[in-house]
Amino acid sequence: MLTKRQLGNGKVEVTFTMPAIEGVNRLYLVGDFNDWSIAANPMTRGTDGSWGSTLPLDGGRSYQFRYFDNNGHWHNDWQADAYTPNQFGGDNSLVSTLLEAAPPAAPAEAPKPKRRTTTKKAAAADGAAPAPKKRAAPRKKSTE
Repeated sequence: MLTKRQLGNGKVEVTFTMPAIEGVNRLYLVGDFNDWSIAANPMTRGTDGSWGSTLPLDGGRSYQFRYFDNNGHWHNDWQADAYTPNQFGGDNSLVSTLLEAAPPAAPAEAPKPKRRTTTKKAAAADGAAPAPKKRAAPRKKSTE
């Protein structure tokens, strides 16, 4: 799984994570960014057995990568941005550091002030005579 965060210097911080893999004691992140070195980027094992590694990569491009374990097996990231065939008959995972720009925010509309109009004012504004005030019905006296 890939998580990306834009850094201010034209770089993108990418966190690569892999779930626990049975029988694997060491896992390495290998790809274009480290000239496919199987030792340059060892991944850190979490308490739940998952693996992780974070790298700052140049923005605006794609990188091919895979994971290599201590048993000599290659693993793909099945949640990568894309996949591309490699020269060995398999696929490499791809990570893109081309982050989409957030759409421009719509200008905030100022809340419209609520206008309270009394019946007299509304009638006066229409040019009509004001409506007569209604009187409350008289209360019944209780006889106890």
